[in-house]
Amino acid sequence: MNIGIIGAGNIGGTLAKRLAKLGHTVSIANSRGPETLAALAKESGAKAVTVKEAARAGDVVIVTIPEGKIRDLPNDLFAGVSESVVVIDTGNYYPQRDGRIDEIAKGLPESQYAAQKLGRPAVKAFNNIRARHLMENGKPAGAAGRIALPVAGDDARAKKIVLDLVNELGFDPIDAGGLAESWRQQPGSPVYATDLNAEGVRRALQQASKERPREFRAA
Repeated sequence: MNIGIIGAGNIGGTLAKRLAKLGHTVSIANSRGPETLAALAKESGAKAVTVKEAARAGDVVIVTIPEGKIRDLPNDLFAGVSESVVVIDTGNYYPQRDGRIDEIAKGLPESQYAAQKLGRPAVKAFNNIRARHLMENGKPAGAAGRIALPVAGDDARAKKIVLDLVNELGFDPIDAGGLAESWRQQPGSPVYATDLNAEGVRRALQQASKERPREFRAA
């Protein structure tokens, strides 16, 4: 597939390397311009592009930037982009980093917030695993100790594409319901950064509380 990645931090850079190695055509962008991504492009095999070019790269666009930066993306980022393009949001809200975002502070799940700001439906994935584990801990399907990752979204076709990508990367994909339920995988939840197997992820999603732990609440 042709995959655009907006954000070249820990998760974005890791996904660029892994997806390119799997044979996907990857374009990656950050807020500072393609020239600042030369080293990552050389290492990963991804193409360094502008943010708007990444949004138009093809079949899937992964938005993996700090939650507070979502509102800084161009208003016309997806103008003219086919509705068939799948948008993945990996975002996590950290109030100490992102400042107060009223919508999220009042209970709107992070990826619903992102989808509203982007003006496109989104699928939430890759937000609950550490970048190093995403890089190193993938295993073949059926392998003992395979980590599972939750995927939440409202469009069955888009979610199936993301579930398949998770599996291809070496993790058991777990359908975590609609985007309104994606709070179950937010920071501080039982599934967050815990590297659970499929059974453990399903159980953790059910055990999640919508009330954020104190350290993940905005002042």
